[in-house]
Amino acid sequence: MKLTWVVMALFCATFCTTAAWAQDNEAGTKSKIVALEQLWNQAYKSGDTKALDSILDDGIVLVNDDGSVQTKAEFLASVKSSAPDPGAQQQQVAPESFSVHVYGNVAIATGVMKVKGVEGGKPYTRRERFVDTWVFKHGTWVCIGTDATPVLH
Repeated sequence: MKLTWVVMALFCATFCTTAAWAQDNEAGTKSKIVALEQLWNQAYKSGDTKALDSILDDGIVLVNDDGSVQTKAEFLASVKSSAPDPGAQQQQVAPESFSVHVYGNVAIATGVMKVKGVEGGKPYTRRERFVDTWVFKHGTWVCIGTDATPVLH
């Protein structure tokens, strides 16, 4: 009988410690993904393709707000070709809402962002809902998929 209680106590202690570690680990992962999303927005705004290259997986699938799909190479080339001139109006990306859900070595970031810029010589402002999928791969978090959908109402 005493052995049963000892085993139960050890099981509970292990479970509670593991649960606490998982919560701490999840909170750390969420913070990391938030920081990576902020890095992505800043790097995109400034045309920093080196920073973008470091956080985007080579096999990433990028679904744009018009439904088109880009590879990583196509996306980086488009960022490089549209890198702002010092006197030009820079594109702004500002998250309005944001949440991260963690599932082991996968994290899903969702939210709504406000996007401002100039396209074809004409200024625009729009809101987009996004879903970014991150995976912990080779010791680092990288984005493997992103989708942006216009918010029409």
